[in-house]
Amino acid sequence: MSLIITDECINCDVCEPECPNEAISQGEEIYQIDPSKCTECVGHYDEPQCVQVCPVDCIPKDPNHVENEDVLWAKYEKLTGNKRP
Repeated sequence: MSLIITDECINCDVCEPECPNEAISQGEEIYQIDPSKCTECVGHYDEPQCVQVCPVDCIPKDPNHVENEDVLWAKYEKLTGNKRP
């Protein structure tokens, strides 16, 4: 699954620079995650970095973008040009 930022977001700006895929950007009111770029940090880190740094715990899995690990790896390969180890 990709992740989503809920309306509990306080716009603290800590998540955006942590995303290795540049999937996080400022939306009209709160930050948002582009599901086509979110790999939950697969290929980069063991855990999603935005979730790790979020002080209000407002970044759950997005139930509207259900993806298994193979799909996340394929997205990683497409975004980075790197192959799965």
